[in-house]
Amino acid sequence: MKRLLLCTAALGLMAIAPAARAQTAPAPANAAARWEKTVPVIASGDWTGARLPDGQPDVGGFWSNTISNHSNFTDPQAGPPGEPSAAAKLPRDQRAPSRVSDPADGQIPYLPAARALQEDFAKNFPNPVKPRYIEPLARCAPAGVPKSFMWHGYEVRQYPGYVVILFDSGTRVIKLDGSPHLPPQIKLWNGDSRGHWEGNTLVVDVTNNNGKALFGRYGDFMSENAKVAERFVFDPAGQRFNYIATFTDPTVYTRPWTARIPARRFTAADTPDGWHFDVKPVNQPGKPLRYEHAERICAENNGPFGGGAVGVPSEEAVISR
Repeated sequence: MKRLLLCTAALGLMAIAPAARAQTAPAPANAAARWEKTVPVIASGDWTGARLPDGQPDVGGFWSNTISNHSNFTDPQAGPPGEPSAAAKLPRDQRAPSRVSDPADGQIPYLPAARALQEDFAKNFPNPVKPRYIEPLARCAPAGVPKSFMWHGYEVRQYPGYVVILFDSGTRVIKLDGSPHLPPQIKLWNGDSRGHWEGNTLVVDVTNNNGKALFGRYGDFMSENAKVAERFVFDPAGQRFNYIATFTDPTVYTRPWTARIPARRFTAADTPDGWHFDVKPVNQPGKPLRYEHAERICAENNGPFGGGAVGVPSEEAVISR
């Protein structure tokens, strides 16, 4: 257990408490609205929207979480360790709720040894004098489950038998074909996903996690023994969804716990902003405006926080010829 916990010491999450949930609210007029303070209520049920030829609910497109980035899992808008945000000065009920919806206190139920590792990471994050205190995402490692849903916008693509999610920090392939998980000795940053649709809800079972990906900058983590049960619950209009994930890991937690991360859709009617709607226009003169997800110039261990290949332009030739 000690080995497993030590290999995950650099991990971090964000959480959501059940109080302060609102009914589905209209999306911000544009990305300047930045962060919302509430989590919409979206019930699982029938899907009444458009479907793809293979029968899947049509939910493809660009999405982004609505309450904060990955700095703090249990107090999303309070900022990272040692760098409190302006919102941190507000009363707690005036900020977004914890991403942990169960337990009711909004805290991850760690075993004592695991809590000590998490607290040690948080204490040393502002001045990482040892490599284990450097967030893996800062070294261009994949953000993993669940942090990928809190780090920049992402694109959902759908194919017969698959849902593919293109993150700023890697790609997830969710197989819908009923095939078995990978052998248990194979461990991946984003785990191994097998899913199916239940009405408006994509139900996914995630195994084979490598236990290295951070949840956020406070060091919240799971080990390679963790299993994650995900539910992507889409509203009838297909404009919002709640990512609801239950984490089970007896080597790290005293009991299973659940997180909730809200997201909304972005379209060509929105203005790209480099975060929520982090896209580039497709070069198709004379045709309607369309955007595409740009591949991040960053691969594991190739550079510092902020983009890896420092100074490489995203829209111009790297080398003038």
